[in-house]
Amino acid sequence: MAGMKELAANTKKTWVNKIKWNILREIPCVSFFFIVFSERGIITMIFHKFQKYRKGFFLTALFCLLCFSINLLFDSIPDEIYVVKGEEESVHFSVPVTVEKEEVSVPVLKSLASKAQVWNSEAQSDNYRLSCKFLNLIPVKEVNVHVIDKTYVMPSGMPVGIYTKTKGVLIIGTGKVASADGLNYEPADQIVKGGDYITSVNGMQISLKEELISCVNNSGGKPLILGILRDEKQIEVKVEPVKLSDGTYKLGIWVRDDMAGVGTLTYIKDNLEYGALGHPVSDADTGCMIRLEKGNVYQTNIVGIVKGKDGAPGELTGVINYKKENCLGTIAQNTKTGIYGTLDAVPEEMEDAVVEAGLKQDIRRGEAYILSSLDGVLRQFRIEIEDVDFHSKEENKGILFHVTDELLLSETGGIVQGMSGSPILQDGKIIGAVTHVFISDATKGYGVFIEKMLEH
Repeated sequence: MAGMKELAANTKKTWVNKIKWNILREIPCVSFFFIVFSERGIITMIFHKFQKYRKGFFLTALFCLLCFSINLLFDSIPDEIYVVKGEEESVHFSVPVTVEKEEVSVPVLKSLASKAQVWNSEAQSDNYRLSCKFLNLIPVKEVNVHVIDKTYVMPSGMPVGIYTKTKGVLIIGTGKVASADGLNYEPADQIVKGGDYITSVNGMQISLKEELISCVNNSGGKPLILGILRDEKQIEVKVEPVKLSDGTYKLGIWVRDDMAGVGTLTYIKDNLEYGALGHPVSDADTGCMIRLEKGNVYQTNIVGIVKGKDGAPGELTGVINYKKENCLGTIAQNTKTGIYGTLDAVPEEMEDAVVEAGLKQDIRRGEAYILSSLDGVLRQFRIEIEDVDFHSKEENKGILFHVTDELLLSETGGIVQGMSGSPILQDGKIIGAVTHVFISDATKGYGVFIEKMLEH
């Protein structure tokens, strides 16, 4: 019997030693502590500590999990939704929430992650809010609901030439000027910066480069007071022109007062108002959204396609004819979700192409189509919607998709510059417009919800 007990004790000791040395081998940084303390003492201390604080560990882990879950719920629920007056609406949230109409606190709909949420907007004639609660207890988010009439538009997909004039003279950057004395000066350095707009010189309003050049040359080298619009704030700065060897003067400022490019018309309303691009017209050098004074859209002919590839997005190359007879209409607004204005007439090929505008809660993952023209012929190209982001921080990146159409992939490699504004169609409705292409993968892109564009 004694031999059996001794054998059991030796076996236990051997097992403990194996555990100890395995721990020491895998975690060298704790070896010192195992050497200093007895093998039984340190292990006992760890278990005692765990027993003492296990309730705290559990509550901490539970709190972190709860915070993560609430954050996930918040991002999965839109800030606002549109509903069509008089129609039963179905919203597919991917999270379990209970929703109550705020005014009367009566349950309007409930959701179990996989089930649709349904209510009728017949009685609603104005905007209202819904309160979303997790487990019917924890407030997660308030959703603004806009009751609207059903909207129909003509989807386009036509390429257009875009010409804009800036409101003020846009500063691109500063540079050095070779003075008449043979030295180089940079008179505007640290005074103005790229993205600033020059709106006046010595109190006189200007909007053209030529007006700025005239004021500088007529200064006689005396300091000029420039009225600058910076981040929507008006300021004044003083810059002293530098005299060149030919007798002219310069400020050492690179400027621009207009911009041209090719984009795609998204839709036309029955009153000839249109939306295009899905993103703003921005300056290529500063990345700033153009402050628009006026602009026009023109007929354009696509003459070439630069195929996109990983790391280098492609582009549509077009020729814009600025003759008056080729002008299609005016540009009234340049916004984060596109450009907006009025056409002079509806293009013949679009007269009968009227579709319903889909709401973002109706968008589903799966097959959809892009309407675009690469060679003068409008075609539908197949895409796959991967994700719908109700809470995107960028207004024009709510739809994530990738191109699956073999013809489009062979012609362009995917999405290319110039296709911005191409309508996205699903289930016979226009649901959005193409806005961005992934630089690392030309087959993937983003789109803006059509309801965001129709707000303008």
